[in-house]
Amino acid sequence: MPTTGARPGGKFPSLSASGSAMFSSSMRRARRRTIDMMRASLVNGLGATLGLRPGERAGTRTIFLLLVVCLLGIASGAYWFYRASQRGAASAGGPASGASGIVLSDSTTSILAGLESSLEIRFYALLDPATVPASVTAFAGRVGQLLSAYQQDAPGKIKVTSFTSQSNSDANAAMADGITVFNLDKGEACYLGITLALNGRKETLPHLSPDWEQALEPDLTRAIIRLVDATRAVAVPTAVSQINTAAVQEVRALIPDLDAVSVPAGKQILQDAAYKEFTAASKEMQAQVKEAEQRLAEAQKVGTEAEKQAALKHLQQVQAEQIEKLKEIAARSKAQIDTFQQLKAAPH
Repeated sequence: MPTTGARPGGKFPSLSASGSAMFSSSMRRARRRTIDMMRASLVNGLGATLGLRPGERAGTRTIFLLLVVCLLGIASGAYWFYRASQRGAASAGGPASGASGIVLSDSTTSILAGLESSLEIRFYALLDPATVPASVTAFAGRVGQLLSAYQQDAPGKIKVTSFTSQSNSDANAAMADGITVFNLDKGEACYLGITLALNGRKETLPHLSPDWEQALEPDLTRAIIRLVDATRAVAVPTAVSQINTAAVQEVRALIPDLDAVSVPAGKQILQDAAYKEFTAASKEMQAQVKEAEQRLAEAQKVGTEAEKQAALKHLQQVQAEQIEKLKEIAARSKAQIDTFQQLKAAPH
């Protein structure tokens, strides 16, 4: 797969169909609620500062993404501990059927929750059964299951269209979407790739390979992020009359001489301050989260169901406290940047 930053190996994970699936299902619902809450807070916070010119976005975008990654990592700790403990059982019980056996990552779920327009996914699996290895055909089936999981996670927002016949029309559609042809030296022309379309823009994964199966979900999600980012509307600035008094004091403490500092330079100062505060808060919370995760991991190994639930509840409580701290940093940073822009734009 042409995109970088991933590592080969592994298969799409599945969950056991035993009673433990009920626990993981409730965890997934709780995780989704937490992610939606975090996303709403961040989008209303630092996210609103992303409506800048391209040259001004890098610093704010970096802080925003760091906050998202940290928040998602905290909120998903319990879920991933539990999921890891179930993989062995899932393998022993055989692969799950349909998309129900695939659980998307927290980052993917968060991105799908934020889709505001309909996303079309066109999946091309035009394979010659006489010459294409069975392993590739099986891989194509798992890709189809993964795409179904995307569609199920964003009902009404994602439409998956599959092209699987070796007809001229399907082959022409694949070529039009930039899907790479292969297998010509062995038999019929084959295509195995994905195209994503959103608001008139398009991203293509031209050739899928079983060797990069583990990287497929990250690659898909990054493609969606690029599409969303390319079509994101410019945020509407806050009215000058709504200047936050507390934010004014904070801005003046960080930038005593507003007249001597340009808008880009001032934003960078405020972004750097938010980043430092974020880093300090992250270090403080690591010990608490680690202790709670260890407690949960121990309960997963030898604890009763009641002990597992108690450990999970404790971790969720720690998560909630830490999420609130990071939400406050995001909201305060957004308020400072908005206030700084208003102060610079106000008549002197």
